[in-house]
Amino acid sequence: MRFSPHKPHLPHKPHKKIWVPAVAATTALAGTLTALLLLLSGSGEAPPHPVSADEAQRMALARLRAYEASPSEVTVRLPAAETGDGTITVRGVVDHHVHRAVGAYEIADGTRTLQGLLAWDSEGIAVARPPAAAPGAEPGRATARPPAPDIVTTAAQAVRRAATLKRGEWTRRPYSTAPLDRALRLVLSVAADRPADAQLLARSGPLWLRDERLDGHGYGVFAGPRPSASATPADTSALTYWIDTDGNLRRVTDRMSPGRYATVDFVAARVRTGVPGAPWMKG
Repeated sequence: MRFSPHKPHLPHKPHKKIWVPAVAATTALAGTLTALLLLLSGSGEAPPHPVSADEAQRMALARLRAYEASPSEVTVRLPAAETGDGTITVRGVVDHHVHRAVGAYEIADGTRTLQGLLAWDSEGIAVARPPAAAPGAEPGRATARPPAPDIVTTAAQAVRRAATLKRGEWTRRPYSTAPLDRALRLVLSVAADRPADAQLLARSGPLWLRDERLDGHGYGVFAGPRPSASATPADTSALTYWIDTDGNLRRVTDRMSPGRYATVDFVAARVRTGVPGAPWMKG
């Protein structure tokens, strides 16, 4: 009798499925990392990057497009105080061809609201004097609210009212460092009669930040060039622009201080009436 050296054949038993904790942990970790990356990149959107050649060209056209669209309606908004309490709103018309603008201002701080008319050019600001007291009013005593024609709250009203005033009915002053003055100067500075040099613009450090929709239209949001030639890449511009694919400028914001911004909206282009000559005309 011959003996086989091999072990006797054992009946086959099916393998049991074994749960491997490491596999589950790896899957969970991958999901967490994916969610974190999406969060850091803005829910899947591309992170900010230096502008491409096409994006630089779009930014370069914005100044010319603003000039061509003038006279246009503009709205300026900014905090009324460092504390953030209250707002200043100016609704006006800007004519970049003559470098002038006129608008109705409203200053609201929660307890009171001041309204009036102002105009500005490259040299400074002019504020319309309040209506004279009614005949027979007591000196020093508050007068009644002026009649409806003197109440100016819209851009169209501002243009019509300014056209009725003579130069002597305005009080002029040079620009100061106040946030409102800075915002009004920004309104005049965004336009030019020719496009900027796209290549030079791209080398000055502007950034594409994101895409955004305003009033149903799509815009690219761009950080402006770095503050100076000596600035480092970490130094970002205080200015941010909303520009569509054709180079049309819709909005500009200016960081006045950390967390405080002035917003300039070009809400309508090619208004029928331009900026009247007062307060710059003689008489």
